[in-house]
Amino acid sequence: MKQKALPIALAAALLAGCTLAPHYERPEAPVASSFPTGPAYKTPGTANQNGTNDSNVVAADLGWRDFFADPRLQKLIEIALENNRDLRVSMLNIEAARAQYQIQRSALLPSVGAAGQASIQRAPADLSTTGRAGISRSYQVGVGFTSYELDLFGRIQSLKDQALETYLASEDTAKSAHITLVSEVATAYLTLLADQELLKLTSDTLKSQQSSYDLTKRSFDVGAASGLDLRQAQTPVDTARANFAQYTRQVAQDENALALLIGQPLPADLPPGRPLDGQGLLADLPSGLPSDLLLRRPDVTAAEHTLKGANANIGAARAAFFPSISLTANAGTASASLSNLFKGGQGAWSFAPTITLPIFAGGQNIANLDLAKVQKRIEIANYEKAIQTAFREVSDGLAARGTLDDQISAQESLVKASDESYKLSDLRYRNGVDSYLNALVSQRSLYAAQQTLIATRLARWTNLVTLYKALGGGWEERSAPANAGTASAPAAAAS
Repeated sequence: MKQKALPIALAAALLAGCTLAPHYERPEAPVASSFPTGPAYKTPGTANQNGTNDSNVVAADLGWRDFFADPRLQKLIEIALENNRDLRVSMLNIEAARAQYQIQRSALLPSVGAAGQASIQRAPADLSTTGRAGISRSYQVGVGFTSYELDLFGRIQSLKDQALETYLASEDTAKSAHITLVSEVATAYLTLLADQELLKLTSDTLKSQQSSYDLTKRSFDVGAASGLDLRQAQTPVDTARANFAQYTRQVAQDENALALLIGQPLPADLPPGRPLDGQGLLADLPSGLPSDLLLRRPDVTAAEHTLKGANANIGAARAAFFPSISLTANAGTASASLSNLFKGGQGAWSFAPTITLPIFAGGQNIANLDLAKVQKRIEIANYEKAIQTAFREVSDGLAARGTLDDQISAQESLVKASDESYKLSDLRYRNGVDSYLNALVSQRSLYAAQQTLIATRLARWTNLVTLYKALGGGWEERSAPANAGTASAPAAAAS
């Protein structure tokens, strides 16, 4: 008997490792084999702003402490990674997915338990075989398992694979949330610096314009200036006052946004920071090839894990068309008397296999299989969309990187020219050579050019942050060695 049972058990174990899921093949990336080229895209050099060669650095392996040189920003990112509630939820989702995977994996093995049972029953005389009323007793103790399904067609294995892919997708989703948080903190911090510079610029402009207004007011009081000159001098003062209130509000809101991201009020003991124009972010981030995004972008890898899960779900839907075999077994001792329960000769066992063959289910199994196939097609589209989105984000970042430096250079030249024009116009007005209107127009042009310059500098830094994120950067705290290769697969993938 034992010699026959062993081959049967081995065969069942081998069949349990098989599934009816389709062979998975990664869909072809629906993007070009290289990023766009043209006037907007400039090839980065091999040296960064510090003069060191970073041509071999992969953006995803560049640690955020090495990319963001501002000590204050580094501290804010560190606090955010510890306290941000959205990131905390993402990490808890990993634990939930891991537990769900372990639950599903446990179905591959029988659940063995011990149980004791006692039964006392009185039967009336007309139901007794002896014709007299009596009481019957039975006691039983045993170890066994109930309704253990032999996974001959891989239904449970497919469900386990689907749960594993869900778990791996949750890991990559949390990794993407980590990268996004680093980018959001950096962007919020840079926005705060820009608004603080705009507030200071507006304060200085308001003082200058108030001084011009006071001078015009004195001239008006002695009859040397007209009422038109006085009202023209008042206009930029009121404009600057309105802008001062606006930027005061924006600075406060920027601080509130940062407090939400880091999960606590802004600490008073933050280290000194750098000005907006001195952030020193690495401008020559290597973009690599679009195929790199398939491995470096966690949102793309998460979409692929979800696709693999949908592929495994097809195997479970196919297995529903085949017979299901469940086993229930128990071995122990039984007796009509509690005192004899553990004496020799009281051994008892039971073995109850059950086979279920679907014959008619109203088309339910066919509909489930069709649904699983449609869900796979949906996940293929989602996966391809994730690749296209990543390609677009990197391409946009490269286009902005290739043009913003030229825009800043032109804007700096415009600020310089506007400043000289205003000084000359103001000098001509004070010497009575020209009207105040020309000085007013020059002053407005200078103020607008200065505001635009600050906004363009902010756009340059935030673009580099966005490009760093788009290339998969922000996960590592410190830079990995060049050509270190990709990280090893999670241990759970081997389970």
